[in-house]
Amino acid sequence: MNKGDWENRLKKVEKLAQSFQQCPLTSCYKPRLSRPWQPSSIWKLFPRQCMAINFAQSCREDVHVFALEKEQAKMGQRIFLVTSYSELWHYYSTYRQSLMHCYEVIPEGAVCKLYFDLEFHRPSNKGFDGKCMVASLIQYVCEKLEEVYGIECSGKDVLNLDSSTEEKFSRHLIFILPNAAFKDNLHVGQFINLILQPVLSVHRRGSELENDVGGVTEDSGKRGLIGSPQAKRPRQEERDLSFLLVKNKDGQDGLFVDLGVYTKNRNFRLYKSSKVGKNAAFTVAEDNKFITKPKRNVSAEESLFQSSLISNVSFTGQKILTWDLHDERDGICPKPHAQLGSTSHCVSDSLGGYQCSPHKEVDNFVLSVVKRDGIQGSIRRWNYFVSEQLLVYDILKYRWCQNVDRFHKSNNIMILVDLKEEVWYQKCHDPACKSFRSSSYPLPQDICVSYLITMDEEDQAYLMDDVGNIELSQTLPAEKYLGGSAATLPQGEDRDPWGDEPDDQAYLEALEDVERSTGDLAEDDVPDELLLQTMTEFESLKDVCLSATKC
Repeated sequence: MNKGDWENRLKKVEKLAQSFQQCPLTSCYKPRLSRPWQPSSIWKLFPRQCMAINFAQSCREDVHVFALEKEQAKMGQRIFLVTSYSELWHYYSTYRQSLMHCYEVIPEGAVCKLYFDLEFHRPSNKGFDGKCMVASLIQYVCEKLEEVYGIECSGKDVLNLDSSTEEKFSRHLIFILPNAAFKDNLHVGQFINLILQPVLSVHRRGSELENDVGGVTEDSGKRGLIGSPQAKRPRQEERDLSFLLVKNKDGQDGLFVDLGVYTKNRNFRLYKSSKVGKNAAFTVAEDNKFITKPKRNVSAEESLFQSSLISNVSFTGQKILTWDLHDERDGICPKPHAQLGSTSHCVSDSLGGYQCSPHKEVDNFVLSVVKRDGIQGSIRRWNYFVSEQLLVYDILKYRWCQNVDRFHKSNNIMILVDLKEEVWYQKCHDPACKSFRSSSYPLPQDICVSYLITMDEEDQAYLMDDVGNIELSQTLPAEKYLGGSAATLPQGEDRDPWGDEPDDQAYLEALEDVERSTGDLAEDDVPDELLLQTMTEFESLKDVCLSATKC
């Protein structure tokens, strides 16, 4: 090898060294929670929401999915984190720079709390009192909950979070109802749409009138309804909810309540998080009346955080609330069942007369279980508690109870499937068997999520280092997740920067010359004492550098 070739290779190595100093390889994240009551540590990052949801469902640990936004990422681009509630809080309260734009992913079909996203544009709604509007809405919703479900609640049961700015009034309301929750957030949306029908009707008529006349002025009536004979009677009935009608920044009619946040796998911004590029994080509102009751080994702040999580609902003692559109009769919705594990079924997307759960393979297995002595049971209703990965099936036409070893005469049974432990067991609606729980039986392997979904450690697209930096994993090609291409290398750049092509003969000969010239130095092994001393000095130097970086 001539001198020119050697210099070119030396420059290439120096260039690589410089690039890795600027963008160092991140160390594999290893959570280190020292508290013994905490769950096993899981912390995995994914580029796609479906990948994160699939992995979370395959874990036996109590984990959930969250969405993260990064400052440098494209607008709207998110990565997805799978971890436990307690571990997220541990690092969420530590690495605020990396975890300051977080969203809870509300899983499809999961039992959840009643929640609202409220906002209006301040300059377009001068004179509007946001606090009074929030208080009026809470009072109205509490009245409806008592009227329909018999649930008594007040402002003390509502966590009121505020992220308002001078330009926009913004609130999140989370109802922590006493031993009650909704079947899923689609049912929450149906309930809210129906109780807001009076003001929605006004909003629709106002929009239609505005379109017909080419716009309205304040002189023709606020909301564009005064002067319309057809609107006189509805206006009298809807007068109490008129405070929910607001103007957007373009001056068009809108609603104080955002009705677009009740969709499958919805991303809902967390307490203490802001939108990317914004500084307004959700904090406890001044007019909040909810007071958290911390559990053992949980701080008041962490307890408040866990209360704010929409799908953090336990199975024990919960009444499941539903309100389906097809249940309406003459504009009045009858009281739905509000008992443990109860929901109403839907004729759409049905299998055997009931709406399929998110795990259709498990549905089919349960149908095979409720069959005995010529009697084939069916699934009347189901509920999914994502916080415990528990599917609860209410069974119809099949009353075999293992506790009494016979069929009950009138009361039905429940089949509970624990997706985390991959087992199923039976409980009973009969008062005499209220506290009974059968033995646990393993689920067939072919329906276990852990069998259907396998994830290797190297499949993780993102890593988080010990100081909270989240970077794309170096073990996977970036173009696979970022939409790039390996063909987009700058002109003149070697496709193989490490020089892994076969070495030429001149290069091998040069290496042999170097080895021969240093052969005398390599005859003896390096003493162990010297190695230990070198490693100690290296570790000390690394700690000093790390401390300087944090400062």
